[in-house]
Parts: sequence; structure tokens; C-alpha cells
Amino acid sequence: MDADVPLEWTTEDARTYTPTHTDREMEYRTYRHESGDLRLKVAPASLDGEDHPGYALTATSYPGLDLSETIRVRRVLTFGRCTQIAQQFMDLFSARYDGPGSLEDALEYAYERTREHR
Repeated sequence: MDADVPLEWTTEDARTYTPTHTDREMEYRTYRHESGDLRLKVAPASLDGEDHPGYALTATSYPGLDLSETIRVRRVLTFGRCTQIAQQFMDLFSARYDGPGSLEDALEYAYERTREHR
């Protein structure tokens, strides 16, 4: 069990690395819901091909399946802030999720409350 995530979630992958073009250490972390139906990723925004500093939080529904879909939830400057938003997203999703039939509703609920406001 991970101490920094809600009970329904586990940290799937956590890495720290230094890209070749900089000496700044970067971090990467993925979380998976116990149902296996949703994965969150906190990673440098540049990993998704964006020319943006900082970190991006993305959510992938039904990871590994043909019908999987990934959305960007938010972009922020620091890893710490991005993981805070991820934890808020996990709490909101878990509060609304009630099985596979409610995945889209729970995802929308958490997304609307944590997304970037333009």
C-alpha cells in the first residue's frame, strides 16, 4: 500500500531521471485505480511532445485496451504541485466511482474539478 495515495490507488511506476539536454533532475509517476480501468500519469510535459516547461497530469481510461482514451487534465510548473493535483483527482474519482458503468461519470466529475481553467 502507498502512503501518499488513496486506498483505491497504487503507485504503478515512479522514476527520477536526468535528461541528456539538461542537468535538471526530472520525475515521472503513474498511478492505477484498483479496478484497472483508470491510470493517471504525472510526467514532464515535454514527454508528450509539448513544448512547455513543467509537468502534465494525464488520465487514461481503460489503459492497454483498444478503446483506451487519454486526456490531459492539467499542466503546472512543478512536480510537487502536479502530484497534489493528482491526489485531489484520485480522491474525487474514488468518491464518485461505483464500478465500470460509472467510469465516465467519475472521470468527468474529477476532471471538471481539477482541470485547467482558461
